[in-house]
Amino acid sequence: MHHRDVTPSTTKVAELVELVARGQVAVLSGAGLSTESGIPDYRGPTGRARRAEPMTYQRFVGSAQARQRYWARSHVGWRQIGQARPNAGHRAVAELERRGLLAGIVTQNVDGLHQAAGAERVIELHGGLDRVVCLSCRERTPRAELERRLREANPDWEGSGRINPDGDAVLTDEQVAGFRVVDCSGCGGVLKPDVVFFGENVPKPRVDECFAVVGGARALLVLGSSLAIRSGLRFAGKAAALGIPIAIVNQGPTGADADAALTLDAPLGPTLTDLTVRLGAE
Repeated sequence: MHHRDVTPSTTKVAELVELVARGQVAVLSGAGLSTESGIPDYRGPTGRARRAEPMTYQRFVGSAQARQRYWARSHVGWRQIGQARPNAGHRAVAELERRGLLAGIVTQNVDGLHQAAGAERVIELHGGLDRVVCLSCRERTPRAELERRLREANPDWEGSGRINPDGDAVLTDEQVAGFRVVDCSGCGGVLKPDVVFFGENVPKPRVDECFAVVGGARALLVLGSSLAIRSGLRFAGKAAALGIPIAIVNQGPTGADADAALTLDAPLGPTLTDLTVRLGAE
């Protein structure tokens, strides 16, 4: 009977080393890369237990009540996301970039941890939670500034709850009802986190930039993404169509396993650390 390898076979790791050693590798990362930093995953082992309804763009824009709920929950969740630190996986990716082996990094994550680990060429497919955008004047401001204003507007407000991957917390209706939202300090417009909500499209120039990184690569390395949504899966599709080899390191199956030259079902931090050590010994 076939049992699932808990540690990836040495042959597979050796193949991965060989693939990455050639350089020009495009990295596509997802929520699974950040779980070791304490940020929950959607579809991994921690994700299955949660069935929170994600905020849609339409609801956020259309209802002051929805915005109040979003910002109250996100204000609590930010304490965890904002304090999260890069893990061994993020550090390994930054190290690969420093060694000149990467064509670029496309991330589906909104947590900024690739950059915090020192990576420079990062395209945030879904934007970043560390910025806020005004829907009227389009000015982008730091999230830290908004958090300060929210604390001032809600001096006696207390909220705590379980954290979701989008960086919001599960709160009671009572907790939400007492929360005061603030608007753009420049024009008084509605503020939204600078992330792509469900029901909203990734800006086309950003998608094109991601396709260019993948299309110009020698290999595509997928890290911690189940590729369950088109948003990430299309880049694996592009690589497959161009005959660019795909390697996947993820815990659990992914939407591109059939197209992959190599799949490792393994924890990301230890696997990627091992990869950088072996590459250094080459």
